Amino acid sequence: MVGADTAWIIVATALVLFMTLPGLALFYGGLVRARNVLSVFMHCYAIACAMSIAWLALGYSIAFGEGGAIWGGLGKAFLSGVTVDSLWGTLPEVLFFAFQMTFAIITPALIVGAYVERTSFGFVMLFSTLWMLLIYAPVAHWVWGGGLLAGNEDAGREPLFGAPVLDFAGGVVVHETAGLAALVIAVLLGPRRDRNRPPHAPGYVMIGAAMLWVGWFGFNGGSQLAADGGAAMALTVTHISAAAASLSWAFWEKVKYGKASLVGLVTGTIAGLASITPASGFVGPIEALIIGLVAGILCQEGVNLVRNRLKIDDTLDVFAVHGIGGIFGTLMIALFATLGFENDATWAAQLGALAVVGLFTVVGTYILVKLCGAIIGFRVDAETETNGLDLSQHGERAYDHVS
Repeated sequence: MVGADTAWIIVATALVLFMTLPGLALFYGGLVRARNVLSVFMHCYAIACAMSIAWLALGYSIAFGEGGAIWGGLGKAFLSGVTVDSLWGTLPEVLFFAFQMTFAIITPALIVGAYVERTSFGFVMLFSTLWMLLIYAPVAHWVWGGGLLAGNEDAGREPLFGAPVLDFAGGVVVHETAGLAALVIAVLLGPRRDRNRPPHAPGYVMIGAAMLWVGWFGFNGGSQLAADGGAAMALTVTHISAAAASLSWAFWEKVKYGKASLVGLVTGTIAGLASITPASGFVGPIEALIIGLVAGILCQEGVNLVRNRLKIDDTLDVFAVHGIGGIFGTLMIALFATLGFENDATWAAQLGALAVVGLFTVVGTYILVKLCGAIIGFRVDAETETNGLDLSQHGERAYDHVS
């Protein structure tokens, strides 16, 4: 099966990159005003480029090097010692590097949704690079690299909470970290001066969401790191959760507001995908259906809490959809284990990991925002924000007539 495993992960790597380029770019770009759509595309594309280089230089080694409980060290910086014959399980290690690189790309790209329409491009690039290296990569090591929260039997290292946290494809590593970082940035940045304008291109939003849905098969199915029944089940439960959450979001929107919107329907898709991500290797179709049905309503109420009650302008609802979804899915693994579904999750490990990673992410993000803001500036001036970032930051505009 070695050749089949390699072939599948090559495909999965392409699918996960497809999630960011162009999936996330279109999903986020359609949600902003027309005068800012190119800036969103620019952020997603440039982040993909910068994270690729940073992952090669330091990120992969920090996350998956043979270090201690806290970080992997720098022994694999610039893929030092990794050859075409090096293996990670049944895979060529360079392919494992590439697959994990696509996760390191999309995680800081998710945070873009918190600060669109009012943040300088320089800040985006500096913050995203430092955040991936200093927040994402260490957490990946803790959970997936034999670090603090996973333990390492070969090194005689026990997990912090007695049992390893179960996070199949990134509920803690990707969605909790990105969601909480987005919330911190939104609070520090403050609301947009004009936050009540509707999405300028709902069609872009739907197309982007559809691309994310397809790409998520690689995200979750590829995390099995093998072409086997486990990958097939992960892919299947991913699809079921996405479908269920799409419908429950639309149903709840219809109940509350009298109409179900296209943007709401596809946002429910993303909520279902984020929520099943940590559990996709540990549950079956019925559990996935439950997770999706609950996620569509839970994450919609999360949007209402953050946006309307707390008055936080997390512009594209990153925390409510990704943060709450990822945390919810992580806890569902323990719940289903308690109810007798066959997995090894413990409440202590799942809750403990969420708490440790949450605290680390919030504190670390706060420090990085302050540092990057002092070095390069944080928020654009009022005139730039009013006129839009496309022309002022990049000298281009998407349309002849913008709003």
